Amino acid sequence: MQADLPSLISALGETVLLSVIITINGLIGGLLVFYLTLSNSGVVRKIINGYISIFIGTPLIVFLFLLYYGLPTIGIRLSPFVIAVFGFFLNVSAYNARFLVTAYKGLLPTELEAAKAQGFSRGQIFRLVTAPQVLRLAAPALASQAIQNTKDSSIVFLIQYTEFFAGMQEIAMRSFLFFETYFVTALVYLLLVSVIVLAMRRLERRFTIPGLS
Repeated sequence: MQADLPSLISALGETVLLSVIITINGLIGGLLVFYLTLSNSGVVRKIINGYISIFIGTPLIVFLFLLYYGLPTIGIRLSPFVIAVFGFFLNVSAYNARFLVTAYKGLLPTELEAAKAQGFSRGQIFRLVTAPQVLRLAAPALASQAIQNTKDSSIVFLIQYTEFFAGMQEIAMRSFLFFETYFVTALVYLLLVSVIVLAMRRLERRFTIPGLS
């Protein structure tokens, strides 16, 4: 395994890169989808709620396979990395939006009414009042999703994207040291998750709302 260390470090970098991208993109996408759930248009709300239901109710791997194997049949070919980022973006955005919608239900209506009374526009209310509070309230769920993103990134080897798990899989198949290889793999993912947990705890303490646990 020592001879494979340079390639494994590179593959681990790909895992970290993918995890960071899909976590940031998924958060931004989740905020956008959440904003659309507050639309005054009933049609828009139905479409967005349908989108959320579809992606929460569909296994991620199915959608990745649909993109990877299905798109070439209609003449569209994308790299495994692009497919992974796009597929995770749609999936994670739906989950994050659901977390934010749940947090939104915990806001006091009087706060929003006070902002309207002061002449704030709909966009200003969302940016200055709604978004900051729902992000704080949804922080534990969003942190859990970030952890899940890192673990789920291991499935992209199934669409031929070379990341850490793919590299360890190749070593296991070549050396037949399955237990040792996958044990090390588990430890590395545990380390990655532990780093995320520590970072998220620091963020939660920093942005905790007084009086709320």
